[in-house]
Amino acid sequence: MKFSTKEDIEAPIAYVYAQVTDFDAFTRRALRLGADIKQIHAGGPAVGAEWHVGFQFRGRQRDMQARIPQMDPPYGYQVDTTSGGMAALSEVTLVALSPRRTRLAFTIDVRAQTLTARLLLQSMKLAKGKLTKRFKVRVLEFAEEIEDRHRKSG
Repeated sequence: MKFSTKEDIEAPIAYVYAQVTDFDAFTRRALRLGADIKQIHAGGPAVGAEWHVGFQFRGRQRDMQARIPQMDPPYGYQVDTTSGGMAALSEVTLVALSPRRTRLAFTIDVRAQTLTARLLLQSMKLAKGKLTKRFKVRVLEFAEEIEDRHRKSG
């Protein structure tokens, strides 16, 4: 199952790239929400960076592994994620529309690797409209945060 959205951001591509690769900020946000994160290959955003994440979801402890298989500064990167029989490939793509405007495209492709995961994915497909709307709202909020930070810094 695939989710994708695009948002235009009033900021240069280099600034947007720095924001979407600020994995330390993402880690701090997840820690505030109660996740347990261990970075395996420290050293900032780079190919091969890897994280193990533990978190509570629907009353159960979940574990997730995330790894960066590809980076193309300042145009984007990919993150491979696996958790409980599910695998997801997330892709962040940036396109400079002008010197001060950047298009952010964000795509997540989720695939089941086990029978249990297939059943979960099937139930997600029934709620795809609601999940897509929530996904788009979250990406829009993130894009607006980037614009606000850029306005305040410049």
